[in-house]
Amino acid sequence: MTSPILVTGGTGALGRRVVPLLRDAGRPVRVLSRSAREPRDGVEFVTGDLVRDEGVDRAVAGVETVVHLAGGRKGDDDAARNLVRAAKAAGVRHLVYISVIGADAVPLGYFRQKYAAERIVAESGVPWTTLRAAQFHGFALNAVRGMAKSPVMPAPRDMRWQPVDVRDVAERLVELALGEPAGMVPDLAGPKVYEMARLERDYLRASGKRRLMLPIRVPGKVGRAYKAEDNLSLDGADFGARTWEDFLAEEFGAAPARRA
Repeated sequence: MTSPILVTGGTGALGRRVVPLLRDAGRPVRVLSRSAREPRDGVEFVTGDLVRDEGVDRAVAGVETVVHLAGGRKGDDDAARNLVRAAKAAGVRHLVYISVIGADAVPLGYFRQKYAAERIVAESGVPWTTLRAAQFHGFALNAVRGMAKSPVMPAPRDMRWQPVDVRDVAERLVELALGEPAGMVPDLAGPKVYEMARLERDYLRASGKRRLMLPIRVPGKVGRAYKAEDNLSLDGADFGARTWEDFLAEEFGAAPARRA
């Protein structure tokens, strides 16, 4: 019998796309989850916590491939360290990790944690594949929606994003998980690059909101990193098929009439 593929973060936005694709490929799936869940549709659940190193050994037992999607605002390095320890002891043959474009260049805590986790995976002794992806469309939506809560919407200058559809990332991750360990593979970004102000205007138009937009400059090292486009991958990357416009059309349908 084929061993299950372990997916960490299998109940998150990306995991909910990856798990059914693995099942469609005929593979049994095991999900490490902080909440207890009953097995269903060929998916078993193991209760545990990567950061606290709880249930991790049980989750990797009998597993040859791990797809590591779990992440948060902090603790990604600890989670990776606990996972690779257990994976190495269990004889895991392939560890697939999702990171973010610019992990080694953008001086923000989230990026630094992702880069630390990348190094832990690469130096673990477990055969590995790491994919860096751009920010998901859903993340971009939450960002601009949050800025639109103010009657005056800040519009950062010198900041461009190339958001990618979560489905495109899920499809690529499944392809990688079903293949051989490949090390660091080409980045995966969205098919178009957008000024942040453009993302904001598109959201306002799709949601029917009106806001004054105030151009601002992001200060310090973070601002310089975005101005240098360290968060983008313009050469040698792979690109998803679905655009920001496609995502907004699905999210909001036909754009409603503007309202105050």
